[in-house]
Amino acid sequence: MGKIIAIANQKGGVGKTTTSVNLAASLGVLEKKVLLIDADPQANASSGLGIDVNAVEIGSYQLLEHTSSVEECIVKTSAPNVDIVPAHIDLVAIEIELVDKEDREYMLKQAVSHLKASYDYILIDCAPSLGLLTLNALTAADSVIIPIQCEYFALEGLGKLLNTIKSVQKIHNTSLDIEGLLLTMFDSRLRLSNQVVEEVQKHFSDMVFQTIIQRNVRLGEAPSYGESIINYDVSSKGASNYLSLAKEIIKKNEI
Repeated sequence: MGKIIAIANQKGGVGKTTTSVNLAASLGVLEKKVLLIDADPQANASSGLGIDVNAVEIGSYQLLEHTSSVEECIVKTSAPNVDIVPAHIDLVAIEIELVDKEDREYMLKQAVSHLKASYDYILIDCAPSLGLLTLNALTAADSVIIPIQCEYFALEGLGKLLNTIKSVQKIHNTSLDIEGLLLTMFDSRLRLSNQVVEEVQKHFSDMVFQTIIQRNVRLGEAPSYGESIINYDVSSKGASNYLSLAKEIIKKNEI
């Protein structure tokens, strides 16, 4: 039985999409069958895996609208064992369109939960907001990964996100778990980076992944080639960080 993991943080630029794409690719290389759902109107996860976003006719918008089945929305990617439900800028309109629908928070869950039989991991790349799109992702998910940038404002906003997760647990999805807090963009030369790591580990000890994603030039370059870091440069620091994260998640879920 597969697991649905949302990757969420309402702050932009914390490494959410980078994590979605590269974790999916790493799990794929480790022979897990992965589906990545791009639930961000910026569609960066789609272009990051080589999908021509302007050519997307059926994707996460139609999936949430329930005008297409998830099977119709799935596209194969060049990453081994990784499929994707791509996004298109149209997705921006979904929040307005779902507002007066009954069960609006459950649209994604209803569309994808049967797929857990076909995939080992279903990852959802969330939009950088706490709107209806992210709410749908958290309602559909079994757990959530929260990327946290190793910078000054890292912990600001984390409280708000944890409160949102609590209210989702209370109202929409009692079994939602926190898979872990993932420290990203770590630069060992900066005292600040090290302080953030210490702070987060002190406050959230068991919730923090052991793997820390380091700042890495290759990691920043890969999306412009439409490739995951695994395809682009498997010998890079970024690739070994994400492979280590994938192994940590697999180990945790197989215990």
